[in-house]
Order: sequence, then structure tokens, then C-alpha cells
Amino acid sequence: MYKGFYNLTSAMLTHQHNLNVIGNNMVNISTSGYKQERYVATTFDDVMYSRVTVNESGGTEIGRQSYIRAASDIYTDYSQGIPEPTELPLDFAIVGDGFFAVQDPEGNVAYTRMGNFCLDDEGYLCLPGFGQVLDPQSRPIYLGTDKIRGDSRGVIYFDQPPEQGGGTAIGQLGVFSFEDNLALERNDRGLFTGEGAQQSEDFEIWNKYLERSNTDMVKQMTEMITYQRALQSAAQVTKMYDQLMTKATGEVGRFA
Repeated sequence: MYKGFYNLTSAMLTHQHNLNVIGNNMVNISTSGYKQERYVATTFDDVMYSRVTVNESGGTEIGRQSYIRAASDIYTDYSQGIPEPTELPLDFAIVGDGFFAVQDPEGNVAYTRMGNFCLDDEGYLCLPGFGQVLDPQSRPIYLGTDKIRGDSRGVIYFDQPPEQGGGTAIGQLGVFSFEDNLALERNDRGLFTGEGAQQSEDFEIWNKYLERSNTDMVKQMTEMITYQRALQSAAQVTKMYDQLMTKATGEVGRFA
């Protein structure tokens, strides 16, 4: 009798989760290397069946019905963003497969496509607010100057006249890949964590470029309007359903 409340509440929760994910995508539209997310829901009984062993007796299922949807997962779209020129020597963009590795002061390593680097107080290449950038051997990269240039494999050279050491290699950016990017998790700082990192081969590094977010603003705006209207409709129908059930209960009581 009251299953409509389950359906409508489920719809409102699902639409709200979608709006939260879309809002986060739109907030990070200007974040270099950001990868958009998508919320996916499934029926509650599917979640239950996937986690609990059932039908061990070999009996025949006579039917099942689910009145509510449950959160399944938030998936990350790792597709390539558009490289955008910046003319800043410490900006780098990955074109292809892989992530930069960043180590925080506690020694924790995370992975990112953000390439808007700078130098810390000791002259090491770092991602502001996150930590030091690592080379292919997972060591911090010491530059000591921003007068540098990089090649397509991430090797960094002094960009100075030959008599001042120009053309000398002083470091290399590490680019790491994973067998399955879906196994990565985004931490509370927006970087990715996971096991099994290995040196990537299928990539190019563009110096003085940053990879733009792969979020499609028009599509996100369209989806936001769609989910907002669906949420409003579900809320209005819930109110109508509540009034209908109240009236039905009153009428039944009076006739009784």
C-alpha cells in the first residue's frame, strides 16, 4: 500500500546524489587534469543478491520486486582532456596513458594528471599544496631553477646558454600507469591512490601545457537541469501521495 513512498524517496535520493556529483564536476571545470565522475545506482535487491549467497537449496524463485534503489558506485571518466598552452616553464601535460606521482611530507604517494608545478623552498619540483613530484625511480626531482625546458619523454634540461650549462639534463618526470584505472580511488584531496603502479610507455609530455578537465560543461548543465526537475517532480508527487493516503485512511476509518 505504501510502496509508492519507497519509490519516490528512492528517486529523490538518486537525483540528489546525481546533482552532488554533477556539482563537483562543474566546480572542477577549471582544475587542470581533473577527471569527471558519474554516479551509478542499482536496485537494492541486486545489491543484496550480489553480497549474500542465495538459492543454495536449488528452489525456484517465485518472484522478487524492489521498491528502492541503492548507491552502486561513482565511476571516474579517465578520457583525455584537451592540452592548453600556458607558456609557463613548470607546466606539463600528459598526452596518453599515465599519471604524475606526488609524495606528501608524510611519505604517502598519490597520482594525478595535474601538471601545474612549481618549486618548493628547497628547489624541488612540487605540486602546490600536495607534495614533491617524483621521477621514474620514485625520487624527488631537484631543479633549483625555473629556467628549464622538457622534452616529450619528460626529461628536463637547463634552458640557458651553453656556457651556463644549457642543454644539460637535470631530471625526468615519472609517468606511471595501472593495469586497471577503475581500481584507483580518489582521495579527499582529489588525487588518486592505488597499488601496482608501473612506468608508462604510451605517453608524451608537453611542456608549457596543461591538460584541461575532461568535463563537458554543456552536458553537465543539461543533466543538472534534468535531475533538478526530476527531483522537484518526485517531491511534488510525494506530497500528493501523502495527501491521498491521508484521505484514504480517513475515509476507511469513517466507513468502518
